[in-house]
Formats: sequence, structure tokens, C-alpha cells
Amino acid sequence: MPAPELPPPQPSRPAADSPFGAHVLASAAARARDIRTATGCPPCSPTTPTISAPVPAPLGAPAPDTGLERILRGPSGLGTADLRLVLREEPPASPDPSAGTAQGRPVPGLYHHPVPEPDPVRVEEVGRRIKSWALDEVNLYPEDWEEEFDGFSVGSYMVGCHPDAPSVDHLMLATRLMVAENAVDDCYCEDHGGSPVGLGGRLLLAHTALDPLHTTEEYQPRWAKSLHADAPRRAYRSAMEYFVRAASPSQADRLRHDMARLHMGYLAEAAWAQLEHVPEVWEYLAMRQFNNFRPCPTITDTVGGYELPADLHARAAMQKVIALAGNATTIVNDLYSYTKELDAPGRHLNLPVVIAEHEGLSDREAYLKSVEVHNDLMHAFENEAAALAAECPAPDVLRFLRGVAAWVDGNHYWHRSNTYRYSLPDFW
Repeated sequence: MPAPELPPPQPSRPAADSPFGAHVLASAAARARDIRTATGCPPCSPTTPTISAPVPAPLGAPAPDTGLERILRGPSGLGTADLRLVLREEPPASPDPSAGTAQGRPVPGLYHHPVPEPDPVRVEEVGRRIKSWALDEVNLYPEDWEEEFDGFSVGSYMVGCHPDAPSVDHLMLATRLMVAENAVDDCYCEDHGGSPVGLGGRLLLAHTALDPLHTTEEYQPRWAKSLHADAPRRAYRSAMEYFVRAASPSQADRLRHDMARLHMGYLAEAAWAQLEHVPEVWEYLAMRQFNNFRPCPTITDTVGGYELPADLHARAAMQKVIALAGNATTIVNDLYSYTKELDAPGRHLNLPVVIAEHEGLSDREAYLKSVEVHNDLMHAFENEAAALAAECPAPDVLRFLRGVAAWVDGNHYWHRSNTYRYSLPDFW
């Protein structure tokens, strides 16, 4: 199947094509003037037009209405709730924890934002395409893994996480990478033959499918042949080829960097497993900042069909927002996969296990404290995102922040709703 011919990413999609509506992008640009007056900070994007500062209000006069909350809130209307970036004082009320549903139930007390059901037409089409890719293009799994592949519900996952994707082709960029990353995790690290022994060598060779080897003519063909040697490398190679054709060079290099971070996190966890070492809680959280979902929200602009300029993406404040988003969503995984990991062979590190070990808490107490850690990370993510939006109210920055927030919410939705994979412990 040939790679889709997607248009190159644009710094900012025309308002007429934007699901956020022209008024949102226009107001974001216009409000830069007000925010400059209120904060003394000029818009940070080099793409934002220079706007003459208005005359400051007299000392002691009421602060001007910056409209910042409206900018962060994003669009309104059916199906846009997950595109808003707005702080909330209290988490939404959790349903009765004893009341399970076909879509599962959220962890009681977990701070999260409900999202609309993912578009079922897109979910079905993404599911059809990704299975065709897995079977016909990269020969990803044998027949007896089919039920598990279907149960992953990757179509629902990616459609829920990327509500602003302009097409299914764009959604497939993220979907192939997600499936490839899970193949590496399963086959190299965990469920399907994975082992900490020798993991570094396997990951290094797999990483060359993302970051190509440049060597002599004598040895280049042998490397190229190695990319077809196993399912993880085949999946990485193919998924990255599709991504590079649609992304800018900067976006592709950004992804390679975050995948290297991910692989370093895998190696830290593997080293601890070989030593039978249970890290301190802070050490575990440090590892989880690398072994986490970060590569997924960092490509939200590519999947959205636009580009956040490299200098804006590299800002320390933006990197902090992305890191906090990855950290919070990964603790979501720890919480929802807790019982699944307890039932698996061996000892799996997750936040409740580490807290119970080092803080002398019962399993229940450690789990509930892990919920608090997640909530603290979520509040930090939202506070830092709001601060960055106020400091740098360029339309592409605001759109990227909304995209990351949508990914965070969609990730929780998938974990909550995927009752094939996950069930909650009986702690309430």
C-alpha cells in the first residue's frame, strides 16, 4: 500500500479549514495585544504579527479584560469539549464506583475531563486500515495474537486522542507509530518473549529504523536487510517512513529525540529488573518521565496537519508542559493496568507497588496515594499550560496546547473504556 500523499504541514491551518472556527484563531491573535498590556510580555512567536502596544491604563485603574480564559477555553459546541484548555478548581464528580458500564468506570477520585465518544466512522476506518497494515505490510503478529490486537482498540484510542486530525490519513500517522511502539514493548521488553537481558542491543538496532544508519557501501545493505528481521523493526521502519513523508524535517527529528528518551526509560527499568532493585519513589517517577507516552502528544501538530515551529516547541516552558502531560498520562496507565500487572508473571514495577514498598503503606493506601500523585501532575500540567498560553498567545501555540490537552483526555478515555484490557482493584 503506497504512503498517503499528505500535504506538508503548515505553520497554521487557514481558519476556513479549522475545526476550531475562525473566531477562535482570530481572537487569539487579537488578544495578544491585550495580554501584552496586562503582562508586559510581547507575543513570543516569530510568526505573530507585530502589534503596537496600546496606551497603558492609568495606575490604579482596573486591569483590562484580557479574554485569556476565553482563548484557553477554545471552541464551543457539539464534540468540542476535549479541545478546551481551561483550569478547573474541582474534578468532575465521579460516578458511583459500584456502577460499572459497558465503557468501564473511572478510577474514583481521579482528576480527569470527560470527552465525547470518538467518531465511530473514523474509529472503524482506522481499525480496518491498521489491521491491514499490521497483517499485509509488516507481518506484525501471528494468528493467535489477533484477539489481543483487536482488544487493544487502537482505532478508538487514536481517534479519541486526536479530535482535530483533518483526515483518516493523518490519524494513521499516529496509529502506526502507536502500534509499532507497543510491538517493541511487548516483543523486546514484556509480554511476548521480552526480557531485560540483551535489551540494549535490540533497542539500538530497532532505533536505527527511526534514525537511519549512515555507513559504508559494504555494510549498508546488511543494515537495510536487518530492518526486516523481526516484527518490531519492520513496524518501526514502515511507521517512520509514512511519518517522514507527511512531517517536516523538524517534526521528524523531534520524534526521533523523544523515541530515544523512551528507549532510555526502557533500559533503566530493565536494569532494575536484572538487579531485582525496587527504586525509590522519586527514582521511579524519574524513569517514568522517559518511559512514558511523551512521543504521542509531541506529534499532535503533525497529526493535526500543521506545524508548531521548532523554536516554540523547544522552549523550556513548552517542554515542561509536554513532560507533565506524558507523566500524568503514564500514571493513568499505572492505575488502570494495576490488576493486569499483578496477575502477570514476575514483579511489575508501577507507582502503587513502589509507594507500598518504600513508604510502608498497604496496597490500597499506596494505590490511593498514587491517585493523588496523578492529580498533582494533572494540576501542574494545566497550570503550566495556562501560564505558557498567557505568556505566548500565538495561535499555533494555543492550538498545540489544546492538542496536547485533548491527547491527555483521550488517553484517559481509552484506559477507562478498554474493559478488554483493564479492570480496577476492589479498593472502594
